[in-house]
Amino acid sequence: MERQDLAKYAAQSEFSHGRKYNEAYKDDRPVYERDRDRIIHCAAFRRLEYKTQVFVNHEGDYYRTRLTHSLEVAQIGRGIARRLKLNEDLVEALALAHDLGHTPFGHTGEDVLSRLMASYGGFEHNRQSLRIVEHLEERYPDFNGLNLSWEVREGIIKHSSDYDIPDDSGFEEYRPDLRATLEAQIIDLADEIAYNNHDIDDGLKAGYLDPEALMGVDLWAETYARVATKHPSLPKDRQILQTISHLIGFLILDLVEQTRANLVAAGTNSLDDVRGHRTNLVMFSENTATRNRELKAFLYKNLYSHYKVERMRIKAERFLTMLFDNYLQHPTLLPTSYQDNYAHHGRERVICDYIAGMTDRYALDEYKRLFEPYERV
Repeated sequence: MERQDLAKYAAQSEFSHGRKYNEAYKDDRPVYERDRDRIIHCAAFRRLEYKTQVFVNHEGDYYRTRLTHSLEVAQIGRGIARRLKLNEDLVEALALAHDLGHTPFGHTGEDVLSRLMASYGGFEHNRQSLRIVEHLEERYPDFNGLNLSWEVREGIIKHSSDYDIPDDSGFEEYRPDLRATLEAQIIDLADEIAYNNHDIDDGLKAGYLDPEALMGVDLWAETYARVATKHPSLPKDRQILQTISHLIGFLILDLVEQTRANLVAAGTNSLDDVRGHRTNLVMFSENTATRNRELKAFLYKNLYSHYKVERMRIKAERFLTMLFDNYLQHPTLLPTSYQDNYAHHGRERVICDYIAGMTDRYALDEYKRLFEPYERV
């Protein structure tokens, strides 16, 4: 049973628009709990363990991957949902699914496939996530995909961040004219809270970020000062970790308070009110949003554009392009199970699916198998 104290504007299982295919279930789990479980057990979710967040897998065992990032988004999202009395199962399902369509080597891989697929329908990772849960997973006897609820599929395609390029064409069934559920809106900012703060952790650990330069960012400096006052004798590395923890807590609290105020101001009494509102209702306060943008700008300049990150980006761009071009010229190089789909999905799209589904490690190994003479095929 779902929680009985959900807010009137929460997404509740009994009002779900349902699934594409009728099924006879073996138990009575609520709709969104079943969705979450299906996502956890799918192949695309497991592959996230070896897909880049910022640092490529072989650079160290400490750094975040797409999998650990997704778990952190789920943790943050659940905490926000609980405070707002929203559906935690739906939030968790969306958090765990939001990066299923990501390529190897992070946004570099997405940029490469977007360029290479420009004449063949394009590529965008939210669309790919939806494609995975609707078509590419093969687990069930009567259909391809995971047969997730309409609300989870809607939340996947409406997910938006600084790195996403929203494009509603071809997805009219998910009502692009309406706002997503509050649960889906949470994911946009839970994603941002997670990657900003944990990229700081990874960047400092790698030595790519200068702790003194970071003190020039107001949001970080203020939080660090509070931690230092609270724990004056704490070693510096622990002060940094506690600053990250306190900053996450501050951002969650600010988001919850501002969202509550927005819901009251908008007179929100139902999910229909949420969907019909002209803007998202889940947001930071104006002051926190401004300071958070300063933090993001710092990370973009000092971490994401660091010369060592750039070196890996250029290498990844080069060999992913070589893989794609080689498959395109010699389509019999793909496994037979993929070749069997050329007629149905188109050769370029199948090649794109194959590369997008690779982990960093698999892509590197595939490059060696195809281009190094003494590597076993």
